[in-house]
Amino acid sequence: MKRATQRPAQFAKPAHWTSEPPPAPKPGKVDEDLSPTRYGDWVHKGIAIDF
Repeated sequence: MKRATQRPAQFAKPAHWTSEPPPAPKPGKVDEDLSPTRYGDWVHKGIAIDF
């Protein structure tokens, strides 16, 4: 099967399509206070809890 490399001549781009690139993602939130990967334990109000 041969793959199409161009759109058909009768193709009309929908009105909501744009040629602008998508916006860059926002940086994620880092919450080190309740991260189990920080020391291998959960830390809550200064107390380390190991499951």
